[in-house]
Amino acid sequence: MSHSFTKIWIHAIFSTKDRMSILNKEIKENIHRRITENFIKQGCDVNIINGTADHVHVLFILPADKSIAKLIKSVKGETSHWINREDLMKTKFAWQVGYSAFSVSESQVDTVEEYIRNQVEHHRKRSYQEEVDLFLARYGLENR
Repeated sequence: MSHSFTKIWIHAIFSTKDRMSILNKEIKENIHRRITENFIKQGCDVNIINGTADHVHVLFILPADKSIAKLIKSVKGETSHWINREDLMKTKFAWQVGYSAFSVSESQVDTVEEYIRNQVEHHRKRSYQEEVDLFLARYGLENR
């Protein structure tokens, strides 16, 4: 085979610094749009983005030539710089240093998309930390 083919779905989750609930309705859509633009500039196809006042979920395809760590760092860095430059918040904005990223099977893309779409409803029942803990347990990372 003379060509390489990849299709690696990633479900990424990252939160505001100290998980502060500051992504209000008025600015969340603009921030999601900016995050999506950043992923696209880096060659990622974004399926869906959504979140709540303190975190964001993104389902995207990771290009074969990209590192998840560098990609997420770049997207978070550019968007936080943009948020501060545009004075979208009264105080300096920053994302939490870490992030979560999980592979998604092609057969589960619709399920994950639906999960991301329903974030507001989902978080009426479960906190961000409970959500992350469940993902870590599901992927065998809870003891790290």
